[in-house]
Amino acid sequence: MFENLARMADPILNVDIVKRTRRNHGLEHATVHVLNKPISGRSDAEGFWLMGDVETGEVETAAHEALRRMRGGEHQLALHPNCGTNLLTTATMASLAALVGSIGTKRGAADLFGRLPTIVLLTVGAIVISEPVGMNLQKYFTTLGDPGNLEITGVRRQNMNNPLGGPITLHRVTTISS
Repeated sequence: MFENLARMADPILNVDIVKRTRRNHGLEHATVHVLNKPISGRSDAEGFWLMGDVETGEVETAAHEALRRMRGGEHQLALHPNCGTNLLTTATMASLAALVGSIGTKRGAADLFGRLPTIVLLTVGAIVISEPVGMNLQKYFTTLGDPGNLEITGVRRQNMNNPLGGPITLHRVTTISS
């Protein structure tokens, strides 16, 4: 099903800026897999950002290793279970399940609490189903496992102050591709 939807969306998925962003998103995930540390990222058409306590040399080495491995056929590295795509999929499906479970409730807390077992059951079901759905959305829509002609052009560190206290370490990995 996802593959067929992706074929229909192919004209959009292969627009240059979208394709570059998907490639960078895949490389971001692969880099996170190689680093194997608690870190988060965000991709765009020119590269990606990584946020976490990692040395610049580690990020650079991991990004190049990830690209090498993806070129060697390890396309599954582009998929990551903690991706924002999965989180958004889970939140959307759980919210819709709760909404469906509350359809037809009358005003008042008693009726809503009476529906709570149904709402919980639907929400848990949605959460269970959302994991493979999110991974398939990554596979077919938000990432590309084949890096094509993607090249890493630089890695730089940037330190920021966290408004909630303490420093934040960011790394910008820049790339080029067509």
